[in-house]
This record gives sequence, structure tokens and C-alpha cells, in this order.
Amino acid sequence: MATIAFIGLGNMGGPMALNLVRAGHTVRVFDLNHDAVHAIAEQGAIPCPSSCGAAAGAEVVITMLPAGKHVRGLYLGESGLLETVAQGTLLIDSSTIDAESARVVAEAARKKGLEFVDAPVSGGTAGAAAGTLTFICGGSDDGFAQAQPILASMGVNIFHAGAAGAGQVAKICNNMLLAVLMAGTSEALQLGIQNGLDPKVLSQIIKVSSGGNWTLEKYNPCPGVMDSVPSSNGYQGGFMVDLMCKDLGLAAHTATDSGSATPMGSLATSLFRLHAAKGNGRRDFSSIFEQFEQQNNKQG
Repeated sequence: MATIAFIGLGNMGGPMALNLVRAGHTVRVFDLNHDAVHAIAEQGAIPCPSSCGAAAGAEVVITMLPAGKHVRGLYLGESGLLETVAQGTLLIDSSTIDAESARVVAEAARKKGLEFVDAPVSGGTAGAAAGTLTFICGGSDDGFAQAQPILASMGVNIFHAGAAGAGQVAKICNNMLLAVLMAGTSEALQLGIQNGLDPKVLSQIIKVSSGGNWTLEKYNPCPGVMDSVPSSNGYQGGFMVDLMCKDLGLAAHTATDSGSATPMGSLATSLFRLHAAKGNGRRDFSSIFEQFEQQNNKQG
């Protein structure tokens, strides 16, 4: 078992850190939200007054932060984590950020003889709580080998996508496709509803037909079709529209840098930004279903 510093205890980070505690690791935690720290401390984690305080003496540091600027700010600089941690400390960042930020931090860590792995996750809050996340890793072979047994306490699928930053690129590709699938699934279900079909029956039909996809199997956007998903809880919990917009922005930036054509991704970006602008930013991203419902009702 290892001594692990976990920094960032939001909707994803909190359950992830708790699974490390349950696995028997010594987990030192920090978050700007004191309530989040207190909640996991009650479950056996060790609260710390600062991020550097949590990282000092840890064998592994795991961070889960909102954006690239936060990751750079935490790791780099005179008072950053790279100046705090001991030699041999493994650094894992599970934030979803731009690939360039991951590469910059990884290079700074390499110069200090430290392994840095970018390991963004897929699986949502339910996967974080259940310990069934997918980790998509970028970094050296040695860094990935060291990270695997730690990540196995929080997930079941652990991939090495390539060198530093590759985990972020793969995650961005995944989330762009997820946004396209959620919007398309919502549009198709609404088309059926507007033409008199039962959404439960239609979902079953499409799920086992050529249009089947993850959103129908695990995360149906239509209220009442599937239990224990955000659509059946007023679109609360889950993955916020604002976060999907952030990830789609990262995908657009990456596409611009590589000269890649992403017309479906661009359309999904516009749809989710419009949805956020209507006051839905903090609701689950499957609430895009209502965007098509409103349009169809206006047309009717």
C-alpha cells in the first residue's frame, strides 16, 4: 500500500479518493472546499491544510482539477508541487485539460527526474463511485507501469495511449464523440416521440439495432426510460453541460492546431453552447434532450 496525496475532491475526485482509502492506501487530501475535505476525512482520509502539505512525503500525487491553467499553476513555479515532492514521487494528473499543458508539466517533471502521467478518466460520477472508471494515460512506459496498480483501485480499464499528452488527446476525441452521440440520440428519440412512439420501446429497438450506442445502453437522455440516470432525476448530478462545453472547446482547439476537419464536433459544440446559454450549464449534459423537445414543440 502507498501513501497518496489526492488534490481536488469534486464530483469525480471525491469518490476516486474514497476508493483509494477503501483499497487500504494512506490518502492525504486537500481541496479548497473544506466541506469536501471533511466528508472524505470522515471516511478515513487524512485532511491537509494545503496542496503542498498533502504532497510532502507522499509516494504518489494525484490531481483532479478544472482546467490546464490550474494544473500548470499547481505543479509549476517556485512554490509548485515540483519543488515540494521528494525524488521518486509518481505524479498523476486525472484532470481533462489541453494536451499542451500536460506536455509542459511532464517536461518540467522530467527535468527534475520525476515521472508525470496524464490520466484523464471516462465513466462519469457513477463510475467514479463504483471504481469502474476508464483511465486514458499519456507518459513514459515506466511512468505508466508505476501508475497502473494505483489506478486499478479506481478503475477497471487502464490504457496507455502514448507519450505525454496522448491521454488528453484520446480523452478529447472520446468526449467529442460522446457529445455527438448524445445530441443525435436525443434528436432521434424526440423524432419518435413527436410521431407517437413510446420512448422506452423506441430505445429498446435502437439499442439492439444499427443505431445502438452507449447513451442508450447506460445514460438514456429521455426522462423515465432508465432508472438511476440524471434524466430521471431532473438532470441533476452526472456531467455538467459547462464541462462538456469545456471539453468540446479543447477538441476544437486541438482540431485547429492539427488542421483536422470536425464538422460534427463543431455542430455539437454549437448545440451545447446554446443549451448552456439558456441557463442549463450546471445541469447534466443529457439535458440537451430538452433542446430538441423545445424546438419540436415550437414547430408543432
